[in-house]
Amino acid sequence: MSRAIIENPAAGAPDAAVTRGDDLPRFMSVKQVARYLQVNEKKVYALVADNIIPATKVTGKWLFPRDLVDQWLLESSHGGLLTDRMLIAGSDDPVIYRAIMHVANEVQARALISYTSTGTQLGLSLLARRRADICGIHWGPAEESQQRHPALLKQHPPHNDWILVRIFLREQGLMVAPGLAGSDPEQLFARENRWVMRQEGAGSQRFLQEVVTRHGLDPAARRVTSMAYSERDAASALAMGYADVGIGIRAAATEFGLDFIPIGWEAFDFAMHRGMFFRTLFQKLIDYLRGSECRRLAQKFGGYDFGQTGNLVWPV
Repeated sequence: MSRAIIENPAAGAPDAAVTRGDDLPRFMSVKQVARYLQVNEKKVYALVADNIIPATKVTGKWLFPRDLVDQWLLESSHGGLLTDRMLIAGSDDPVIYRAIMHVANEVQARALISYTSTGTQLGLSLLARRRADICGIHWGPAEESQQRHPALLKQHPPHNDWILVRIFLREQGLMVAPGLAGSDPEQLFARENRWVMRQEGAGSQRFLQEVVTRHGLDPAARRVTSMAYSERDAASALAMGYADVGIGIRAAATEFGLDFIPIGWEAFDFAMHRGMFFRTLFQKLIDYLRGSECRRLAQKFGGYDFGQTGNLVWPV
C-alpha cells in the first residue's frame, strides 16, 4: 500500500514535505509507523500495549512489519477486510469439509471459502503469518486439550490476539484394512503389515506417537510404505490397497469403508484471530455445525460429540 503523508513545514519537522510509504523500511520504528499512520508516538505505544497493532520487540526496540501493518489497516476497515473471505487451514475432517461446502454453496459467488488440510502445526504457522484466517487443531487426548492446545498457540508471537473455539470431540484410533479389525497394536506392528504414515506436525501423528509410547512399541519395527498429508489421504491409501494400517479418526475410516480400532477421544478446535469469531461466514459455519442436518451426517460417520460446539475454550 502506498501512502502520502504531508507534514506541515511550519511545525519544524525535520522531514517536512512528502513521505511516501514506499520509501519506508520493511520494519518500521515507532517514529516511522506514527508518521505512516498519521498519529503521534504516544498513540502507537498505546496500540502496542493493547496488542492491537502488529509489532515485535528486538533488542529493546519496537519494530512494525510494514506488510502486516498494511494488512491490519485493511482488515480493520468496514468491519474487516474481505469479510466475504474465510481461509481455513490445519487439520482435516470429513464433517468440517462437508460443512464448509454447504456454506460455500449457500453463499455462492458472494464469498470465498477455502479449506486446505495442512496438519496442525503448519496450519498454525500460516495463521501466525496471516495467510489463513482459521486453523483446525487437535493434539492428543481430549482430557488434556485444555492445556495442550493453548500451549501450541503460545509458541507463536501473535497468540495474544488468538482465541480457541471448540468444534467437537471425535474418536481417534487405527484405520485398518478388512480382516485386521481384531488385532491389537503389537500385532499391527508386525513386519507383514504395511503402514501409511502422517507428516510431522500432524495431530494424528502426535496421537500415534503416544500410542507407541503407551504400549512400549518400537517405531522402527513398522514397515512404512506410503506417506499421507491428511486424514482422508491416509484413508484413501488404505482403501486403494497401498497400506494396511494407519492412524486416523473413525469418520475417515467409515467414509472409505475401512475397519477401525478405537484408541481414544480428542478435541478438535479452531484457532483464530478474535475478530474472526464475529464474521458472518464463521457464524454461518457454526450454525450449520449446530444444526440437525450436520448432526445426522455426523451420526452416519460415527465418532463425534457436538456437546460443546461453538464454545470459547481459550482464553477463559
